[in-house]
Amino acid sequence: MRQPGRAERLAAAHTRDGATCLWCARPLDDRVVATTDHVIPRVQGGPSWLENEVAACRRCNGARGHRGAVDWLEECERRGWTPDVERLARVLDDLAEAIRVRGGQRRARPHLDAQRRRLAKRLDEAA
Repeated sequence: MRQPGRAERLAAAHTRDGATCLWCARPLDDRVVATTDHVIPRVQGGPSWLENEVAACRRCNGARGHRGAVDWLEECERRGWTPDVERLARVLDDLAEAIRVRGGQRRARPHLDAQRRRLAKRLDEAA
């Protein structure tokens, strides 16, 4: 089965998630260009699968670097931005399910599990 290319994955993430940056909520349009951001960074073993990618603005994607998703989420909140916490939780859950079904991704699993636990704890504390 052919895997979709980067442009196809970006278009699919944009369609799935809407036309805003996950991290700062800026509208992604002609003035704010969308980029593909790996929720679990590639250096942490994150795959280039649609389930691991979100549309993000270039500013957020570049500033985030290889930080974990929850660390960057907290930094965005400190900066006064409004990250989409529910979207992030959904993407992390979808990635966990994709890994369960497809297998592999040994390096990504511990990092993914830690991010999901931290995010669940934040959501529980907020409720």
